[in-house]
Amino acid sequence: MDKIVIRGGNPLKGVIHVRGAKNAALPLMAAAILADKPCVLHNVPCLHDVFSMDKLLSFMGARIDFTGRYMTLDASGITNPEAPYELVRKMRASFFVLGPLIARFGRARVSLPGGCAIGTRPVDIHLKGLEALGCKINLDEGYVVAEGNLAGASFSLDFPSVGATETLMMAACRAKGLTRLTNVAREPEIESLAAFLNAMGAQISGAGSDMITVVGVDSLDGAEYEVIA
Repeated sequence: MDKIVIRGGNPLKGVIHVRGAKNAALPLMAAAILADKPCVLHNVPCLHDVFSMDKLLSFMGARIDFTGRYMTLDASGITNPEAPYELVRKMRASFFVLGPLIARFGRARVSLPGGCAIGTRPVDIHLKGLEALGCKINLDEGYVVAEGNLAGASFSLDFPSVGATETLMMAACRAKGLTRLTNVAREPEIESLAAFLNAMGAQISGAGSDMITVVGVDSLDGAEYEVIA
């Protein structure tokens, strides 16, 4: 198709329901790993990537019920902090689980997403930030193997990556002490994730600006939240 022709003149009216944004929903699903009790997300979009994240979290031991209107996520049963290539390769957003897994279990083994190599679709900022928080990172045949007890730190992102900002914000929630992240992304999904984490009991301020401050807490509770459109 070379062009689209639109002939106006007729007034539009009616009501439509706008589903939540995928880029907002996926990090919220990953953040549920941090909670000790079930979380409920409303307005979750029915998209392939959402179902892929569902499969990944279920593989690790989470219980998920998705009715098409809302999603209940209970990550209290997760015992396997590993995200295999077969599940992660389907979408890059699967890498979001790395930060929450390290924060909760002190270790994680997560495949590089989509078969990507660092430098091609870089996750190096994510890893540098986690190292600044005290995590030891090794790359082993396409997997990121991480372990360590996270502690608050100051870290400036090389550029304002949305994925890195979300990963580090989630990890810092259960790190000991104060974390300051500068040159962070300011997208609406960053503010949305911070609001969800704060509803769970996190102490995050500054989301939407170029500096985010996180005071680590020992545990996070379940929460109910609506995915932004």
